[in-house]
Amino acid sequence: MEPARRYDVVVIGGAVMGSAIAYFLTASPDFDGSVLVVEPDPSYERSATARSWGGIRQQFSTPENIRMSLFGVEFVRNVHETLALDDDVPEVAFRESGYLFLASSGGRAQLVDNTRLQRELGAETELLSLRDLKKGFPWLCLDGVVAGAFGPRGEGWIDAYALMQGFRRKAESQGAVYLEDRAVAIGRSGAGVTGVMLERGGEINVGVLVNAAGPQAGAVSRLAGIELPVTPRKRMSYVFDCRSELPPLPLTIDPSGVVFRPEGQHYLAIVSPSEDQDSDCDDLEEEYQIFDEVIWPVLAERVPAFEAIKLVRAWAGHYDYNAFDQNAVLGFHPEVAGILFCNGFSGHGIQQAPAAGRAIAELITHGAYQSLDLSRFGFARLLENRPLKEANVI
Repeated sequence: MEPARRYDVVVIGGAVMGSAIAYFLTASPDFDGSVLVVEPDPSYERSATARSWGGIRQQFSTPENIRMSLFGVEFVRNVHETLALDDDVPEVAFRESGYLFLASSGGRAQLVDNTRLQRELGAETELLSLRDLKKGFPWLCLDGVVAGAFGPRGEGWIDAYALMQGFRRKAESQGAVYLEDRAVAIGRSGAGVTGVMLERGGEINVGVLVNAAGPQAGAVSRLAGIELPVTPRKRMSYVFDCRSELPPLPLTIDPSGVVFRPEGQHYLAIVSPSEDQDSDCDDLEEEYQIFDEVIWPVLAERVPAFEAIKLVRAWAGHYDYNAFDQNAVLGFHPEVAGILFCNGFSGHGIQQAPAAGRAIAELITHGAYQSLDLSRFGFARLLENRPLKEANVI
């Protein structure tokens, strides 16, 4: 189908963020405009969403991140009603098994502060002593650990691809148009954005343009002459088998940064590379050195049953990594009219997609946030060199 030559809103990027924005816009009784979502790969095979672990947690150090994720879990719990199309209900398969953060002596104070804030904002995080950890998680070796934090409710993981498709199908049913194409230029007149040039579809005039391009957000932003420090950073996920039978495990974050959780009959593990080895990377080639040299030694030490494990397979995915402060960039540009950003979630985008989608829809419809004030995530902080640090980036 040929696209119209003008849309009130054009969203570049149709994975979970772009589709959440399209859903909330078209669901709003206060919005009656047209919405076009431009997505170059409708299979989403390379998207960060499709390769995500689908984690949901409230264990952050920034109030806005906690509040966004609280809304995220509420949305997921009601997705069977919210995103249902007649009898077609998204099966997001929320496994509410919790997140367990382990802290060494150097990390205990931050853990205590985080837990206090999370509980003040409505999360059910529990601060655990060494004695609590020994009693609740006897499969752990606690050498070097002095405390933990556990979210027994509201934390776990979902099928991220199913959530994305649920957003997309519902948005389309409500009038959003999806187009398989790629943005190659963004038109500007004076201090404002006027349109987008597509690879195959030609020029589309826009009322508002939304950058929701995930790991490619920085490249899309440069089409408008705007520097956005969001780039693809590769993360390897490893699937392994364990010979010993273990009880159901939470997603566990070791003080070393190694993360593991169950996945069906197997287990997943991941770790972020050290800063000096974490460069921009757009390929999805599998790498095994980090498992052998970094992950497996930690697994074997932390969980004695993991001393005898077998690597089953691996896959690569990308974070839409905000190199400035690893937090989202949301909202209008303070100097360029007509363009909004929904980028840079740095690995915690799935759980925050409902809140981010709602927020961008509110900005477009009302010109201001209505539900959660997320102005601290605004673009201005980049221009003014005011990083908003998040202690619990995984």
